[in-house]
Amino acid sequence: MSVSSASAPGRPRSDLHATVFGATLRTMHELGYANATMDRIAAAAGIAKTTIYRRWPSKGALIADCLLEAFRPLPLEAPTPEEILAGCIRFLVAKIGEPGVGVAFAGVFVDAMSDPALREILSTRLQDPYRLALQDALGEPEERVLLIIDVLVGTLLHRMGMTGAPMGGTDVAVLTEMVLRVLR
Repeated sequence: MSVSSASAPGRPRSDLHATVFGATLRTMHELGYANATMDRIAAAAGIAKTTIYRRWPSKGALIADCLLEAFRPLPLEAPTPEEILAGCIRFLVAKIGEPGVGVAFAGVFVDAMSDPALREILSTRLQDPYRLALQDALGEPEERVLLIIDVLVGTLLHRMGMTGAPMGGTDVAVLTEMVLRVLR
């Protein structure tokens, strides 16, 4: 009789995360942030709501992890800080334009305005990894990188909220030039 290790019941963790993250973004895209409840996300993922709550204690925590996954990996390979930042801006514009991502990003920020615990989650789990990577890649201090993040994310989400479409073309080039002035 051979002894084999029993695997945990259910889907593998990475498969479950991909399923839930995909369902989250689809639900956000189709119904909007406010109507994308945990019940609806669970139904879209074909899993029990309790399965989601075992991994993410709130909608905000789920969205933070979903966005963290959506924005991986940050393109930091370029010969100069200016080229790194320009590549990151193009990457951010493209990602925010993906179905559900801009809606999730904007919605979770609105919720965080009145929820200190969610602000902490967004700060530590979403913003800090990118801030630290950009500080290292750009050789810039924390305050400067935070300003760059604020200008970019705020501008891109504002455009999407006001027009329903991501920023494109000439405006991305102008935004990139404006932000690059901070590094010069």
